[in-house]
Amino acid sequence: MSVNSPDPARLLDVVLVKAGRTKIRYAAELLSDDGTRLAVRAPWAGDGVRDFGFVRFERGDVFTEYYWRDRWYAVKEVRDSAGRLKGWYCDIARPATLSGTELVVEDLDLDLWVSADGSDVRRLDEDEFEESGLTVSDPPAASAAVAALDELEGLARAGRFTALLR
Repeated sequence: MSVNSPDPARLLDVVLVKAGRTKIRYAAELLSDDGTRLAVRAPWAGDGVRDFGFVRFERGDVFTEYYWRDRWYAVKEVRDSAGRLKGWYCDIARPATLSGTELVVEDLDLDLWVSADGSDVRRLDEDEFEESGLTVSDPPAASAAVAALDELEGLARAGRFTALLR
């Protein structure tokens, strides 16, 4: 096994669920699990390039992803193939669950982007969140999702965002 190959005993499948369906499933290496927060690392799992205009995710990018069992978000640190930090993509999601080797995360449509230098903090997909109907079908979950987005944005704008990841 090469130095860069993940330990097969530490591999998980990250399963991102949206509206009751699996949106994407990919292999990731478990880096840590303290019982509340899990950290995994995985290469960009998308097809081709995803260009948001303010950042591009592409082949060779590496994501170090942080999931909590008690928080309504996941934070994904994005680095290019040379290891340069692009920033953090945050998914607002129900608390993560780990069952065997499956880490399941239910995406609630809201997202936040924080650039590497913290100068660009932007809320994403608020229109998709409204269209999802969660505010009607599950008002407590919708409220928790909005509160999670507000919390992450507040931390980012106050320069305290990376404290979450220590």
